Amino acid sequence: MINYKLIDTKGNESGNIELNENVFNQPYNESLIHQVVVAQLANKRQGTKCSLTRAEVRGGGAKPWRQKGTGRARQGSIRSPQWYHGGVVFAPKPRDFSKKINIKMKASAFCSAISQKLRDGNVIILNELEISEPKTKLMAEILKNIGVEKTALMVIQDNKNVLRAARNIEGISMINVNTINVYDILRFQKLVLTAEAVKSITEVYA
Repeated sequence: MINYKLIDTKGNESGNIELNENVFNQPYNESLIHQVVVAQLANKRQGTKCSLTRAEVRGGGAKPWRQKGTGRARQGSIRSPQWYHGGVVFAPKPRDFSKKINIKMKASAFCSAISQKLRDGNVIILNELEISEPKTKLMAEILKNIGVEKTALMVIQDNKNVLRAARNIEGISMINVNTINVYDILRFQKLVLTAEAVKSITEVYA
């Protein structure tokens, strides 16, 4: 077990929390993390792009003019790619970009990423995160107190006041503990967890 300090919303220490080493003390595996992130981003792609080839564009059945004697370049169809309203040469078509990553690889990459975040000193664990009103000013004050200067991913349980208060702050993203992922852990400087979120993460990944 790793002993890690807990702080409150005013930035004061409020005790310690024990972190499971199977989740928060795993070696950094860059190649695995890269593989999982590439798959995650690929799976977000819709793949709905589409253009028409010369075979699919309407018209162009007849030869525009005779082959010889006009003084113009020979043409076979007004739907050739060089014509206005012609088909696209290598037209993009709908396709599936998704990549498969097995569950154990995803879990291992997650533990590796969050462990490195912890070693770098970029994890903040709050004993609880509650505000009385959904006001941006209150959330901005909390972020200042706990030492968030640039970007941060805040992992919480369902809390409407907190979500509303933080959604207009630049560089801050709120995410439910059920949807935390490797890519979001990496792209933000700080990772802010609540003690309740740590418990949920440990239950899933330990």
